[in-house]
Amino acid sequence: MARRPTIKDIARRAGVSQSAVSFALNGRPGVSQDTRARIRSVAEELGWQANSAARALSGERSGAVGLVLARPAHTLGVESFFLQLVSGIQEVLSAARTALLFQVVEDVDAECALYRRWWAERRVDGVLVVDPRTGDPRPALLAALGLPAVTIGEPGPPAGPPAVPAPAPDRDSVPAPGFPPTPAATPSPVSAVRADDAGAMAQVLDHLHGLGHRRIVHVAGLPGLAHTVRRMESLRSEAERRGLGPDHVRSVVTDYSDAEGAAATRRVLAEPRPPTALVYDNDVMAVAGSAVAAELGIPVPDRLSIVAWDDSALCRVTHPRLTALVRDTAGFGRLAAEELLSVLAGGPPRVRESERPRLEPRDSTAPAPAHTDS
Repeated sequence: MARRPTIKDIARRAGVSQSAVSFALNGRPGVSQDTRARIRSVAEELGWQANSAARALSGERSGAVGLVLARPAHTLGVESFFLQLVSGIQEVLSAARTALLFQVVEDVDAECALYRRWWAERRVDGVLVVDPRTGDPRPALLAALGLPAVTIGEPGPPAGPPAVPAPAPDRDSVPAPGFPPTPAATPSPVSAVRADDAGAMAQVLDHLHGLGHRRIVHVAGLPGLAHTVRRMESLRSEAERRGLGPDHVRSVVTDYSDAEGAAATRRVLAEPRPPTALVYDNDVMAVAGSAVAAELGIPVPDRLSIVAWDDSALCRVTHPRLTALVRDTAGFGRLAAEELLSVLAGGPPRVRESERPRLEPRDSTAPAPAHTDS
């Protein structure tokens, strides 16, 4: 294996001292412009890159940001949302020569422990927080740690100040295994980018109600996620505004997987008064639900209309093509990454709105069956 070039190698090749190389590569005074240019040229020629750990120990940035997913691993491989989100994030970070440190963990407790370790080791300069939850402990923890963050999906700062932490330890001393560091006393900014879930659900209800549907079931995602709660609450309020109660319009929760989406579809279609329209919280569940309907001999859209929350190639190639909410998920990721870089550059914390999704009617929605009673 080839050995990584060192400052000593650069000094030898350039004919200068190691301290001169350090000054030149770190942009410090003490060397002439000609010497600085020669040293940097040699460093580039040798393929030298700054060591992130060494930069962190010297108080400089690590050149990386973190992204942690605390979701069941089996649900990630089938959902296109995160792939598109990460592609947008990576597009911005690559242009800024910033690395993305990505990790999947089993739950939020493990995610919080990981943030503490990253903070102690100075592995990342900031983090992107996904899947905001009801009663979410992460924004307060990150603010107390002093780790800049952007919450993707809703405003990040919790109401009121975080709990008063104990005195901050010396960050140069890494805690012993099993003993996470105590948060720093000075809070760090927590920004957010958000999506208009309520407005999107209103579009869906407008479309289905306008087609005469009065029995609608929303096949939702994980119940602890803030956006799931927002969608369910919006569905309920939009239904009430149209004179429809919970006996007509309701939500059922799943884990976002095709298996649970299919199982939920079977259950509601087996009811004495089954829904005439189903709204799924992702494309995978919508495709699975369409397959279940076909298996049960329920034609889509003649007897059952289907709407997918997130559009994808799956929605467009499935027969019939699925009506879906179209949004720029990669653009959502770009917006989040841009906001985090702004915070790292000293910008103020803020909440930024993503572009509102638009409903794209396709072949899977049609007027409610004429014989259906309300």
